[in-house]
Amino acid sequence: MKFATAINQNGVEFVGIIKEEKIVHLSELEKSLYGTNTFPKDMISFIEAGESFLQRVSLLVEEAETKQMINEYSYFLTEIKILSPIPRPQKNIFCIGKNYRDHAIEMGSEKDIPTDLIVFTKAPTTVIASNDRIPNHQEVTNALDYEGELAIVIGKKGTKIRKEEASDYIFGYTIVNDVTARDIQSRHKQYFLGKSLDGTCPIGPWIVEKSEIEDPEALSIETRVNGEVRQQSSTKHFIFSIGEIIEILSKGMTLEPGDIIATGTPAGVGNGFKPPRFLQPNDIVEVTIEKVGVLVNQVSRN
Repeated sequence: MKFATAINQNGVEFVGIIKEEKIVHLSELEKSLYGTNTFPKDMISFIEAGESFLQRVSLLVEEAETKQMINEYSYFLTEIKILSPIPRPQKNIFCIGKNYRDHAIEMGSEKDIPTDLIVFTKAPTTVIASNDRIPNHQEVTNALDYEGELAIVIGKKGTKIRKEEASDYIFGYTIVNDVTARDIQSRHKQYFLGKSLDGTCPIGPWIVEKSEIEDPEALSIETRVNGEVRQQSSTKHFIFSIGEIIEILSKGMTLEPGDIIATGTPAGVGNGFKPPRFLQPNDIVEVTIEKVGVLVNQVSRN
């Protein structure tokens, strides 16, 4: 199942599942079928409800389809506004740096290939949805760059998680564009400021539940700018696996439902070209990940 957060025509935010070109309003469907109103109204609460709740959703949708009621409580995606799946994360977004060998080399040399996990974060105020505008921030940067990435969404609370058990703590997967101000990143000798300008973390368009993806480390990933392929790779090229990432992060820090972990970007970022090819006003960035979807954003004009 693909889970999304949306706002309907009445301005009401809700969690739904994507069915082809529509989104099913789960709370309205539950009320109609069962006369109850117990479904969570936000994605983090939905994730916290756990595996048994996912089974309830499956049964609800199955019954609605059997009774041919599903379309009555569905909206065409063109009728509503899809938000970021988690519009306001409770924590910074965890990000893994240089997790593809070719990207590490394009950002420096063979010496820059990490032997230990590189971790930084992006502030919650960076989060925007697919089809939202990325602010160009020309008053503070002239080196805005793109980074298409697979992201993990944590499903349950855990610490000291062994890599072999990491999948048990995952709710699903989504897409992140880790937009970065390279000049700020370089000037301040650290990642946070250059990674945390407002609106520089498009996430979405939805979360694909983990059971839908047999092997998250065998997914094609591609980033296009104005239709031109800039990044093209596969998650099979991770330096640190998803299990290793979760194990290392959780050794002394608790991971919680709704935590988002961006797993790193492959080669082809704007900063890797000579001369660099940074984002310009009106540029359209599309990040496509196999079995997950397409995240599309345009850089604002002014």
